[in-house]
Amino acid sequence: MFKFLKEVVAGSGSGLKDFPYTIGDPYATAWGSWTHHRGTSKDDGSPVSIFSLSGSNPQDRHLVAGRNGVKRLRTVRHPNILSFLHSTEAEVPDGPAMKHTIYIVTEPVMPLSEKVKELNLGGTQRDEYFAWGLHQISKAVSFLNNDCKLVHGNVCLASVVVTQTLDWKLHAFDVLSEFDASNEASGSPMLQFEWLVGTQYKPMELTKSDWASIRKSPPWAIDSWGLGCLIYELFSGAKLARTEDLRNTASIPKSLLPDYQRLLNSTPSRRLNPSKLIDNSEFFQNKLVETIQFMEVLNLKDSVEKDSFFRKLPNIAEQLPREIVLKKLLPVLASSLEFGSAAAPALTVLLKMGSWLPADQFSIKVLPTIVKLFASNDRAIRACLLQHIDQFGESLSAQTVDEQVFPNVATGFSDTTVSIRELTLKSMLVLAPKLSQRTISGSLLKYLSKLQVDEDPGIRTNTTILLGNIASHMNDGTRKRVLINAFTVRALRDTFPPARAAGIMALSVTSSYYEMTEIATRILPNIVVLTFDPDSDVRTKAFQATDQFLQIARQHHEKLTTGDTMVAESTGVQLNTGNSGLLGWAMSSITQKGKPSDHGSISTANASNSQVSATSAATPGTQASTAGYAPSTSSSLDKAAPASARSSVDGWGELEDDNIHEENGSDKEGWDDVDPFDDKASPSLLSNIQAAQKRPVVQPKQAVASARSHQLKAPKSEDDPLWGPIAAAPPKSASKSADIKPSTSHNDEDDLWGSIAAPAPKTSGKPLKAPAANSDDLWGAIAAPPPSTKARPLASSGRGRGTKPAQPKLGAQRIGRTSSTGM
Repeated sequence: MFKFLKEVVAGSGSGLKDFPYTIGDPYATAWGSWTHHRGTSKDDGSPVSIFSLSGSNPQDRHLVAGRNGVKRLRTVRHPNILSFLHSTEAEVPDGPAMKHTIYIVTEPVMPLSEKVKELNLGGTQRDEYFAWGLHQISKAVSFLNNDCKLVHGNVCLASVVVTQTLDWKLHAFDVLSEFDASNEASGSPMLQFEWLVGTQYKPMELTKSDWASIRKSPPWAIDSWGLGCLIYELFSGAKLARTEDLRNTASIPKSLLPDYQRLLNSTPSRRLNPSKLIDNSEFFQNKLVETIQFMEVLNLKDSVEKDSFFRKLPNIAEQLPREIVLKKLLPVLASSLEFGSAAAPALTVLLKMGSWLPADQFSIKVLPTIVKLFASNDRAIRACLLQHIDQFGESLSAQTVDEQVFPNVATGFSDTTVSIRELTLKSMLVLAPKLSQRTISGSLLKYLSKLQVDEDPGIRTNTTILLGNIASHMNDGTRKRVLINAFTVRALRDTFPPARAAGIMALSVTSSYYEMTEIATRILPNIVVLTFDPDSDVRTKAFQATDQFLQIARQHHEKLTTGDTMVAESTGVQLNTGNSGLLGWAMSSITQKGKPSDHGSISTANASNSQVSATSAATPGTQASTAGYAPSTSSSLDKAAPASARSSVDGWGELEDDNIHEENGSDKEGWDDVDPFDDKASPSLLSNIQAAQKRPVVQPKQAVASARSHQLKAPKSEDDPLWGPIAAAPPKSASKSADIKPSTSHNDEDDLWGSIAAPAPKTSGKPLKAPAANSDDLWGAIAAPPPSTKARPLASSGRGRGTKPAQPKLGAQRIGRTSSTGM
């Protein structure tokens, strides 16, 4: 007998000392003489269910029947039959005596009767859930009867358990036997352990032990009767006490009543086949059953059916029981997305369902799927993830973002689709705070460098916005080299008005990061010129920023006057409330004016107007007009950087955490090599600004000679850059500046922004010697020098700047300078 036991009981060992599971508390109910325990695996702590059956000796007939159940459960596999994991039999001390006990380990489940009480459903929701459960049990019974020619023998409420995903599963296989129809005249019992079945659950032919009649009946006759008993116990809420109670149909739903009566037909041959119940019952036609069935065969549906289904699913989910949605639909949906059978709209539904979960459950059930989806090649899924990143971004750990999410998201910076690039850019507001300094410096800033010259004006604007928002997450060395150069050299000279306004606001928001020298020599000169900008919004913000930075300068002066040199190093001031919402301002500005791509041009007629507002630039009439500013196309924007920058691998050079320099680069002597956005038809206001910039300065001969030695190619006179060749070199200073020393020590190859930094003001003693240009530097040739104190007052040379054309001498000199670097 023990030899037989070892053969039929899988995993049998020397006893519970080798049992790889921990037995926990028992449930209140279980089928037959079995006890249903909670349990956990000793290997990984995963939950399991453990069923135990004890007997006084190995020959106990309950143990013999239990061994039959173990063998059958181990060999029969079906999605709606309880999953077998392990079993063993051991002698367990029970006081002075020893008891023989069989243990079966299965997936974690709960008795159906207890789960129904826990869910406490009512009305339509209860009927829909019961319909789904009965549908699953009917499929399991049909599989046993029709496909395997087996008879379960005791289908009832106690023989059904519920998984963690609220699926119903059939177990209790102790009575299970083959259907023997070969010998119809035989009177020997076909069900060896039918004595385990309660009398109230037995059909009339089984009660009478009429085996000849049973063999003549169809294989499903006995189990169809059991399905009728299960339906009665479900809807009555009470255990079946007598067979006669089955006649009480008051609690049975009307749509199920005809099928219920056919299942309990007194003639075995006329009882309803479970397969017919599945296919034809009106009771199974409800939203929950149809939704789950559709999702289970999702990979067989075409794209049109999937899109239609997932658009309706959010509304359907609102009507279904919340616990069923979270425990059943959500795992199926996550699995479908993970393995590619679900479309992008399913992600929106997943996130909506996930929002109903507690934070800890969201991290376990939803986040792993989302992290995997970032590696998807489906643009629609990637776009959906980026659009909703604010819903789950905070739940992602810094390590997960840095190692798994960002490498996949970063591919969107170079995507050919404008919408993907813009969504990727905006997602950095959530992801950047979780990135390491090495990733920010070595990867993120390189992508942002390229996006600041993107063909789409909205992306250029939002790049400036992003830099202003993530400045606090950069280290000091990175901020010194990146911020001023990004905001002044590119943003403030952009042809798109909201981009210039964004540059002004970004400088204001990050004012606390700049030294007084940088404010006086690099920031204020670039902002003041925008007080005469054609766009009214830009002018307004330029005046606000000018006031803010002048206040900083005034505070610095007062502190120096009082001798408080330590405090004078702090240059930041509290922002006005109008400047505090950088991101909100820029996003709403672009939204109100239409699509970003529609703002690349301003009509020639409007360009001649001295008051060009941001609102008028966005009207339908101007959106389609000819370009007044340089159009936001890749052909024109490609000219915004020197040719040498195109061959640079990263756009700005390498930035490593261990190679950060604290000083701004001063390796360029002026604006001579600037080749910014084309301006084939500059508005008259911009021409006046250019003329005003020309008059007050005198070009030093040495600076001109040095500039000529570095120029690569002279633009044609009709393609004259808007800001570049007309910018003057710094005039000589009347007095020496003791606190400004240009630095030539930092490494050009590792400097992301430093190469475009303007040099410090020249002293009257010796002019600064400009180092050689770095051929791999993207912005190295366009850094502006700071204004000096020896220049003639702007007011004295600015008379009639609104109507007076440019000086012929200066114009000729500009053409001569640029042509010296030509072919």
